[in-house]
Amino acid sequence: MHPRRPDGFDGLGYRGGARDEPGFGGAFPARSFSSGSDLGPWVTTPPDIPGSRNLHWGEKSPPYGVPSTSTPYEGPAEDPFSGSGPGTGGGGGGARGQSSEQLNRFAGFGIGLASLFTENVLAHPCIVLRRQCQVNYHADHYHLTPFTIVNIMYNFNKTQGPRSLWKGMGSTFIVQGVTLGAEGLISEFTSLPREIAHKWNPKQICEHLLLKSLTYIVAMPFYSASLIETVQSEIIRENSSILECIREGIGRVLGLGVPHSKRLLPLHSLIFPTVLHGVLHYIISTVIQKFVLLILKRKTCTSHLAESGCPVQCILEAYFPELIANFVASLCSDVILYPLETVLHRLHIQGTRTIIDNTDLGYEVLPINTQYEGMRDCISTIKQEEGVLGFYKGFGAVMIQYTLHAVILQFTKIIYTALLQNAA
Repeated sequence: MHPRRPDGFDGLGYRGGARDEPGFGGAFPARSFSSGSDLGPWVTTPPDIPGSRNLHWGEKSPPYGVPSTSTPYEGPAEDPFSGSGPGTGGGGGGARGQSSEQLNRFAGFGIGLASLFTENVLAHPCIVLRRQCQVNYHADHYHLTPFTIVNIMYNFNKTQGPRSLWKGMGSTFIVQGVTLGAEGLISEFTSLPREIAHKWNPKQICEHLLLKSLTYIVAMPFYSASLIETVQSEIIRENSSILECIREGIGRVLGLGVPHSKRLLPLHSLIFPTVLHGVLHYIISTVIQKFVLLILKRKTCTSHLAESGCPVQCILEAYFPELIANFVASLCSDVILYPLETVLHRLHIQGTRTIIDNTDLGYEVLPINTQYEGMRDCISTIKQEEGVLGFYKGFGAVMIQYTLHAVILQFTKIIYTALLQNAA
């Protein structure tokens, strides 16, 4: 803890008043302190240590210039700098401030938790169906609407059980963890920035995108293993541990593990489509998020000027604009890059001897026997054999996923509005 005091402050030797030495303070003028209250910004007290000076739980050390008393503990001590002193309305202001802060933390934690739960848990069945439809080149039904997706979900649940819709969920968390860890390590050992400063320049943007590209390359084999777990049929699936994704990813890099067919594309041929999809997804989502957040903040400022802001509304407006911006950014980037994602998944799954569910019927299995030579060949083959709509197979799952997300966000907002109004 570094005390905040001027350079010329010499502790016990200072007694107030101006100093007579001509060199005091260097280029800064001398400053006099007429009372102990003037020393508040410059003198700090040591942190409270549990058990020292017989402090009760929740009691703070007296600030500089306030004599300590031996009266028994009557509640949490008031902060002299919090604006709840005698001249500002008594101790009720401090209690109200603490209550408002607790409500703020509670609302932020709950709203963020609901959003994460929806994105990573409730939406996982939609991700499973979406990926299975994307890699199923046999399918006659493209499932472009939510109605056919709901029907196939029901068939899978009926024939294979609920596990068929939640398979591979642990591996998706592992891929997210590997991505975050790789980004942090690469940023620590290089000069590549993890975030772009407010006053950015083209060099910073290029270095930041280079960091993202290297991160996607590191996570690429684990992404392939996670993709296989989410599309592999539950009928022939063996009970595997949650760390199977890591083992398969390392085996893919070292060429070990389950033998693959000769149609398996090498990892270096998957670098360009993987990095292209990841970087474009990041750029589109970031730009749209900033744009939507700017619009929402302007509307918030206008509403504050029009009416006196209520505490409940202020708490909600502190969190929901960012969640809504993230929601719109993810939706737009997924919709725009859906054809590229279809191509990427087919390239990753080729030659891995994966058996998937029949998305036309819901009770049979099909092998993956594609023979794409690369990204360009995959695009031309899909266009010739399946048409332009072949790039959008399983798009109805995206509609269900983001409709569910929007409903959960709105439902969470209604619940927290009611709770905060009752607690206010």
